[in-house]
Amino acid sequence: MEEMTAEEGVAAGRIFGDRLELARRYVGHLATSGIERGLIGPREVPRLWNRHVLNCAVVAELIDHGAKVADVGSGAGLPGLCLAIARPDLYLTLIEPLERRVTWLEEVVMDLGLDNVEIIRSRAEAAVGKVECSVVTARAVSALNTLLPLTIPLLGGHGELLAIKGRSAAEEIDKAAKVIKKLGGVQTDVLIAGAEILAEPTTVVRVKVARR
Repeated sequence: MEEMTAEEGVAAGRIFGDRLELARRYVGHLATSGIERGLIGPREVPRLWNRHVLNCAVVAELIDHGAKVADVGSGAGLPGLCLAIARPDLYLTLIEPLERRVTWLEEVVMDLGLDNVEIIRSRAEAAVGKVECSVVTARAVSALNTLLPLTIPLLGGHGELLAIKGRSAAEEIDKAAKVIKKLGGVQTDVLIAGAEILAEPTTVVRVKVARR
């Protein structure tokens, strides 16, 4: 398993605290069975901590204590499992349509003994009304204008979407303006998570939703 750099070790310690060993074990799964089963590309191994796990885990600082979170298109557990490890007070529902990914997620959750995670094999649109959440997260699922109709309905008219994005975040918001309004978005922001912890902080688009 790829070891952390000194900088990554400091950041991981701050983010995961006394659950750092769980995070290490999770990265171990990513670097072995995650690659073997095609959830992570082999070239990503040297970047697992920095580009993936820490990048996702810092989003926890944007989520209220005790929140119920639905993670859409969980794949390799990014960001869902990172959040579940970093924040045992949160309750995560991982929504993933592909069986092989669901099986892998179930094995990892069982091995890590995470009791704040539920996994649902479903497309996001089919999970509407079946999941109770105040926050929806997503990473690398699709552009914002197509992501919004898949995620916002899960909130049942109240809550927020936290979408991990790159440098094109503001541009994506502009393109999705009509969709945001149509789906009940009342406030949209580009937030930076982990600014004091990571050399490359995480860009997050937050869309707050409220019934009119």
